[in-house]
Amino acid sequence: MSARSLRGRTIVVTRPADQSASLVRELERRGATVIVAPAIELLPARSAALTRALHDLSAGYYTWITLTSRTTVDVLAARATPRQVRARVAAIGEGTADAFRRWAGRAPDLMPTTFTTQALARAFPRGQGRVLCARADIAPEGLEDALAVKGWSAERVDAYRTRMPRSLPAAAREALTRGEVDAVTFTSASTVKGFVGALGAVKGNPKVVCIGPVTAREAREHGLRVSAVARPHTIEGLVAALERVLPPSPGRATIRA
Repeated sequence: MSARSLRGRTIVVTRPADQSASLVRELERRGATVIVAPAIELLPARSAALTRALHDLSAGYYTWITLTSRTTVDVLAARATPRQVRARVAAIGEGTADAFRRWAGRAPDLMPTTFTTQALARAFPRGQGRVLCARADIAPEGLEDALAVKGWSAERVDAYRTRMPRSLPAAAREALTRGEVDAVTFTSASTVKGFVGALGAVKGNPKVVCIGPVTAREAREHGLRVSAVARPHTIEGLVAALERVLPPSPGRATIRA
């Protein structure tokens, strides 16, 4: 696609504010007007369970740790040093793997080709030992049971909490209610929940573009019509999906955030 492939298009980005920069940059580079409307806020968990788990990780009591988001890496980096990760590391997604690599100076030991928890469970080897599953407080069940089937003792602990906003920023609300938005992007199931809860009905017919199948399923369950799912399930894939569903526009006045 050309460098101005999204010229004249207005796109709402629902990622957390501190994680949206790379997506916003790529969209603006292609000429889009971007409205940042964080649909969730991610807060580190403070619990005795997490403290105990990190102590056991440092002591070498875990065989594996699973990292299912970049935020999990950020929490780990704030509470431990790379030398204290005395376990093999399984990561979901290139963003998570890159974040861990930059912090720890080594690559994860396992990363599934499809960036979902189901794919991670399938890719996991059979074995015995403890597995630390550090996850979001609202992450769905299933990973721990799937690992248990393969012989592991999987222990879930909340690494961070997810807070939903009461409303979206004014620029996003106004553009959406006036039908001036061409597309809304979702990068997790929780961004879908936060967006729908904060806004409700959407006027117009913006394209709904999701980073992966789990996010897309959540969008459909909330009554949203999904126009495209990123392949691969990365920021680059998300941008490419937007280019597929939004043909070049002749340009029009749009609302800037």
